Amino acid sequence: MEDRVGEGHRVRRREATVREAKALAHPLRLRIVRLCWQQELTNKQLADRLERDPGTVLYHVRQLVDAGLLKQAPVRTGESGALEKPYRAKARSWWLDDPPDTEADAAFAPIEAVQDELHEAGRASVRTFLRFALHLSPEDAAELDRRILELVDEYVTTDDQRLDQPAHGGLIVLHQLAE
Repeated sequence: MEDRVGEGHRVRRREATVREAKALAHPLRLRIVRLCWQQELTNKQLADRLERDPGTVLYHVRQLVDAGLLKQAPVRTGESGALEKPYRAKARSWWLDDPPDTEADAAFAPIEAVQDELHEAGRASVRTFLRFALHLSPEDAAELDRRILELVDEYVTTDDQRLDQPAHGGLIVLHQLAE
């Protein structure tokens, strides 16, 4: 694995720990990480944005903090003058691969999270939609995986150079078709 730069230090794509994988195995937690990547948000702001109960959101935020995927940002004064505790995503969440024995529900969590994000952003937000079917040997599939990861990693590594540009999300799924 090649070292990459992120969050001011070198990071490496690696398999998620059990705690990280468990934290990322829920679509709501994936949405929280994505939202806190875009900007620092408080638990109330997250609950409002996700249209969820603040207690439920706080439970999921704590799971992400405990797994080291979110961190509390400095306390700030809100519009009403009250002190607020915002959270921000750590860069490491973008460099984690699922463990090989990931359960189906956890493997589908990113798909569900992206569906929710697409519904929220609206049809006009879709820049590229590509659906395909290919015949690939195991070696061809591995090469396609490698090349896709290499390209995405290149953009993730240099993302800090484009912070003045709009944020884009995406999902690439390569799967073997059922017979």
